Amino acid sequence: MQPNTKACVAYIAGCSTSGKNSSSIYDYDQGKYINISGSVSSMQANIYDHDRGCYVQGQLGNLYDYGVGSHIQLKINGNQFSGYDYNSGTHFQGSVNGNNITFYANGYSNYSI
Repeated sequence: MQPNTKACVAYIAGCSTSGKNSSSIYDYDQGKYINISGSVSSMQANIYDHDRGCYVQGQLGNLYDYGVGSHIQLKINGNQFSGYDYNSGTHFQGSVNGNNITFYANGYSNYSI
């Protein structure tokens, strides 16, 4: 799974779960902030990844990452999330705890919104 795709999914899960939007997400794997604008609700997302210059949009069950040209399935249940990245063929899961997001896909990654 591409690093920024993971960061965008973590951002969407974090914002949807917390009910608030943020202007960035900190990716501990990449060691940097990724600026993101747009909106996320409990049903859909329309965000712009300024790092890659592309959108990630759609219903939460069926997102589309224009940066890689592929769909992402995302299911949120309480503070837990799971899904499938069609670009890499990777299943993922994670959890949201306040502003911290833990993401598991071939190892784990941590994010903060």
